[in-house]
Amino acid sequence: MAPRTDMPKKKSSVAKRGSPAKIVADSTRYLMNTYRRPSVVFTHGRGCRLYDSQGRAYLDFLAGIAVNALGYAHPRMVRVIRREAGRATHISNLFHNPYQGSLARKLAEWSGLDRVFFSNSGAEAMEGALKLARAYAHAKAGAGGGAPKTRILALENSFHGRTFGALSITYTPKYRAPFEPLVPGVEFVRVNDVADLESKFDASVCAVVIEPIQGEGGIFPISEAFWKRARELATKYDAALIADEIQSGLGRTGRYFAYQRFGEDSLPDVVTVAKPLAGGLPLGAFIASEQFASAFTPGMHGSTFGGGPLVCAAALEFLTIVEEDELLANVRARGIELRAGLEELATRFDFIREVRGEGLILGIDLAIEGAAFVQEALQRSLLINCTHDHILRLLPPFIIRRADVTEFLRKLEAVLATAQKSAAKARTAAHPTHAASHGTSLASAAAR
Repeated sequence: MAPRTDMPKKKSSVAKRGSPAKIVADSTRYLMNTYRRPSVVFTHGRGCRLYDSQGRAYLDFLAGIAVNALGYAHPRMVRVIRREAGRATHISNLFHNPYQGSLARKLAEWSGLDRVFFSNSGAEAMEGALKLARAYAHAKAGAGGGAPKTRILALENSFHGRTFGALSITYTPKYRAPFEPLVPGVEFVRVNDVADLESKFDASVCAVVIEPIQGEGGIFPISEAFWKRARELATKYDAALIADEIQSGLGRTGRYFAYQRFGEDSLPDVVTVAKPLAGGLPLGAFIASEQFASAFTPGMHGSTFGGGPLVCAAALEFLTIVEEDELLANVRARGIELRAGLEELATRFDFIREVRGEGLILGIDLAIEGAAFVQEALQRSLLINCTHDHILRLLPPFIIRRADVTEFLRKLEAVLATAQKSAAKARTAAHPTHAASHGTSLASAAAR
């Protein structure tokens, strides 16, 4: 089903571009200071493995932050991208291209909604979804002779992107504070607190935005009761229920969309997607019901690059591979194995507080800071990520095999054990007179 993940070593071409030290030096000197990166330089990948400039292989359980759902160099994706690169990479949205309509039809079928707009990224998709909600509210107000409603509800702990509109509905202060004042009219609701939702939802609300599984916020699933009440209130007040599925959508939970676990009677009005959509190429989209999509007319919204022939062909191939290779079933099966293994590790490492998520979007909530675990994993040729300072986030490719899960759990166990010992040594050095009374429990030493 899945392509082979092993790969014969070959001489890296990094020398043609300069040594790893030169690459890092140029990045440090000329790129804006927005990312904290280790010194490793990755040059190529195959299947679930990523290779550095020295030819060392890493098991990738991050997948480019949920982007590389088919891993690296999937032969069918490579074939399509090469074919289209030799035809036309860009045409413009002033004209039809061969793949945009077919891709829109497939996304409408997967989502249960009706119409699609293509963007370049998830943040742009969210901007478009917010504009659509406001446009719908203006159209309804104009027809009724009243003032348009403009308020937007979002959730605490949310993350929706870094453009101004998306940032305005993102909760975490560290992302918001440097750029305030942001777009007005946004109010935040406590996660899964139905009473708080009801108290803040009224006729002035034009949209409520929900991640069915909060990704950057730490892999927190939304409860069925909360989602369904949001659906009821959005219907009551003629507001848009917008599902942000940029991280959780397009198969990552073992369903086409995470919201589908709530049933066919609780569809959103709009859903945003991006990340894995074009198999690693930049493409986002928002998909809407006919009711809300009708608020857009020609000239109201647009994109220069969104939905070009090359990226749409790649996206159509990605969705087809997910279907033909039955990858949703693989996501569910591997997710069950992975979660069982993680929960077993939690019984042996008391600083693991909880394992959350569904399918292949999982979070390991720690009682201590997680950065050291990510660094130790990298040393052991394993790629993971830490979000919210203390939650290890796992987003492996959909094509992982049982052997990959076994290898991952073995490596993660070694990472946890090493980090545990290092923290214990540091604690002993800092408080030698108290070390004995603390025992080996990291959770009690560093409980949050």
